[in-house]
Amino acid sequence: MPRKKFDPKLLWVLFEDVLAPSLGLTILDRAVYSYLLRHSLVMGTPRLHFAVTALARVLGVSAGRTRDSVRRLDELGALHVLERGKTGHFAEMRLPENVLAIRARGNGASSIGRGGEKHSAADIEGKDFWRTWVLRKAIHERERGTCFYCLRRTLGNLRCLDHVVPRVRYGRNSYRNLVSCCVECNSGKCDRSAPDFLRSLYRKGRLTAAELDARLLALKDLAAGKLRPAGF
Repeated sequence: MPRKKFDPKLLWVLFEDVLAPSLGLTILDRAVYSYLLRHSLVMGTPRLHFAVTALARVLGVSAGRTRDSVRRLDELGALHVLERGKTGHFAEMRLPENVLAIRARGNGASSIGRGGEKHSAADIEGKDFWRTWVLRKAIHERERGTCFYCLRRTLGNLRCLDHVVPRVRYGRNSYRNLVSCCVECNSGKCDRSAPDFLRSLYRKGRLTAAELDARLLALKDLAAGKLRPAGF
């Protein structure tokens, strides 16, 4: 199969001026994507194997921040992690135009939100769901009055929004990373990872084994963008 020729100028413009702003990529996200793209598709192969720790050393940042960035890029469709293991990640990279085309096909429909506001499903990924009361309310309503973590019913004035990936670990205000929960779970989780916190609830008897499995699956669905707020 002949190696695809790239127009470096077009590739750079699509990435910096179109893809990165539409996905809300951070500076680190841009650096990770650029590095991995350069060592895969630009070199003529769509897939590559890399170690997060080695990538972090190259970029001069912590392994934790780099791992979170790889996870975000995977969630947003800029790359697709095929395997994770002790030897590293095996991922398939996507060119900016392919990412945009996939998102346009999958999210191109429009919907009418509360108050008659028209939302394009294509721009949901860039929305800051912490920014306004209406957007925060949409997250609360998605959980239908129950705590995302312990499944307990919550009163309207006792609900919190929680970052699944904590802000201190560069978790975003995306609908993929915000959940409605009770005050007790919000204070108890703190900066722990969501799976670890759910397992602690199981050990305390606040979740059954079946509920724990369902909550862990819900976390995966949330990260994959399957749990959208109503109206988006």
